[in-house]
Amino acid sequence: MPEHERKKKSRPLWSYVLPLISSLIFIVGLTPVILTFYFLHRYLHFFGFSTMWHFLLFPFIIYCGAVFLFLSELYITGGILRLFNVTYKPGTHEYSFMNKETVKWTLVCILYTPFRKFLEIFPLGRIKQTYLRLLGMTIGKNSLVGGVIKDPCLTEFGDNITMGEYAIIYGHIHNMQYETIFMDKIKVGNNCVIGAGAIIMPGAILEDDVIIAAGALVTKGQVLTKGKTYGGIPAKEIIKKPIE
Repeated sequence: MPEHERKKKSRPLWSYVLPLISSLIFIVGLTPVILTFYFLHRYLHFFGFSTMWHFLLFPFIIYCGAVFLFLSELYITGGILRLFNVTYKPGTHEYSFMNKETVKWTLVCILYTPFRKFLEIFPLGRIKQTYLRLLGMTIGKNSLVGGVIKDPCLTEFGDNITMGEYAIIYGHIHNMQYETIFMDKIKVGNNCVIGAGAIIMPGAILEDDVIIAAGALVTKGQVLTKGKTYGGIPAKEIIKKPIE
């Protein structure tokens, strides 16, 4: 029997509880909003709509409540992961709940992924970077994270980095044939530009002053040399022709 056809291990019972964690976090984050609405109703009689001002302010109150809920969810999930130092290490790990690194990766996905989707929609700038730092990402000074960071704890940004919209940085690769998950760090030096829609795979290293063209694919473990421009699939150096 081939190695990849080995018998699957039974899933531990506690693993079925993991998907409920995100729901529990949502409920906890909703509590401050509910208490605020209770205060407005109990002491200010706001939701009685006794005056025209109540009708006019109602959309504003709902909007503020939604923003407050979103921010509380971000800092609760980020705070939990930071407090308990939930990060995973580079390497090839068994894709199983019996593997410690895989369990930590799964927990991060459960807490991070729902709110990452919101961060892709709403450009929160500094708040997004603060959240990514809570999740273990290193971000240097004067840097813009405009795309998607799949694995913050495996991603390092230097100073003066510009990451365009729809660019994606992966820190992991699944291999369901062999039931493994490969994880590796991505290091981006100083003064780099990552074009919109570019994809960077695990283990990639961008040295200082590297420019990646829009839509380029930086492959697993690829090293981009200092001061050069890369584009295409896979990413190759773009050599400028001399002007005659």
